Amino acid sequence: MSLTLILMRHAKSSWESPGLNDHERPLNPRGQKSAAALGDWMRDCGLVPDQCLVSTAVRTQETFAGLCLGPSAEPVSALYHASPETMLRVLRQATGKTVLMVGHNPGISIFAQLLIQRWPEHERFGDFPTGATLVARFDSSSWQDVALQTGDVIDFVIPRELLAQ
Repeated sequence: MSLTLILMRHAKSSWESPGLNDHERPLNPRGQKSAAALGDWMRDCGLVPDQCLVSTAVRTQETFAGLCLGPSAEPVSALYHASPETMLRVLRQATGKTVLMVGHNPGISIFAQLLIQRWPEHERFGDFPTGATLVARFDSSSWQDVALQTGDVIDFVIPRELLAQ
C-alpha cells in the first residue's frame, strides 16, 4: 500500500495592511487566482485528498478554500510557521491515504527537501515559492511509519506555470 502527500505552501499573501498581525494576513488577488489554479490542477491530476491539514493562519485557510476541494480543512495550529520536525510529527498523526498539508516557509521548504529521496528537476524547488506544491508517494501503510528521505516525487508545480497555460 502507498500513501500520497500533497505538500503546499500558501498562495501569495497581501502586505497592504502593515500593522496587521502576521497570522491574520489574507491572500492578495494573485494568491486567490493561484489557489484556484492549483485546485483545478489537483482535480485534473486526480489529486483529491481525503484529509486536509491546514495551518490556522488566514492565508493558509484562504488558500485551502480557494482550491475548492471536497473535504473540509482540519485547522492545525502547530502548522503555523512550523519547523520540519513539527510538520513530521503532525503528518505522522494523519489518517488519510492522500493527505494535503498547507503551511509556510521556511519550514515547508526544508520539510519537502528532507522527505524525498531525490529533488525534482525544477529550478524553483529549492526556494519553494508561494503556492509551490509537491506531490510525493510513500511505500507505507501508515503515516506513523513514514521516515525522512523515503518519498518518491510524483510532481512539483508552482502557480506561475499553471497561470501561464
